[in-house]
Amino acid sequence: MNIALIIAGGSGQRMGQEIPKQFLTVLEKPVIIYTLENFQRCEKIDEIYVVCIEGWHDVLACFAKQFNITKLKGIFHGGRSAQESIRNGVEAIRETHSDDETIVIHDGIRPLVDEDVLDDVIETCHRCGNAVTSLPYNEQIFLVDDEKTTTRYIPRDTIRRVATPQAYSLGKLHWAYERAFREGIGITPSSYVNTMMSDLGETLYFAKGSDKNIKLTTKDDFYIFKAYIQAKKDNLLK
Repeated sequence: MNIALIIAGGSGQRMGQEIPKQFLTVLEKPVIIYTLENFQRCEKIDEIYVVCIEGWHDVLACFAKQFNITKLKGIFHGGRSAQESIRNGVEAIRETHSDDETIVIHDGIRPLVDEDVLDDVIETCHRCGNAVTSLPYNEQIFLVDDEKTTTRYIPRDTIRRVATPQAYSLGKLHWAYERAFREGIGITPSSYVNTMMSDLGETLYFAKGSDKNIKLTTKDDFYIFKAYIQAKKDNLLK
């Protein structure tokens, strides 16, 4: 079974809005529903679970019913950090599922994930044991010597930029989070599953990515997403 775990536990303070950004409405539909619809349409996804910010569970359930997200099987409480939220979701799913299930973790504020990206991350995980969505890095990266100068750069062909979706077995996630929180490994404010796994010594496998799969962090990201949806609605995109 392939299970989606959508992380929607953030408050979205950087967006500067009164409500969490995953619940902001674009063309009469909340951002989180755009995200969930992609997983609803994906034939390889069997069930969907969401880790949701406190106080918004009933709102999410109502929206899911309104927009016919029939694969949604549970809504869990978020934590104080992304890593706590993911761990909460993993442990809640583990109460009713076996350790060999594939868990596809995705940010609720990445509403433009394509089905072929989901297909590839699932297939890569089944073949290799895990999968991390990735893309080549096309900009130049320089290392800082001081605040104003640099003499060193990182060759672009040696780096990749990664995002969600990411996929792991449920048993591996349970093992990793149990050890990480017990030993204080990979649970900093900037940590995520992939960095934690790397800190724990795991080899990660790259899966297909997409430049369209943006994360709605700032107002500019929100405007880009809205423009894309409007263009698609107006049949401007083929």
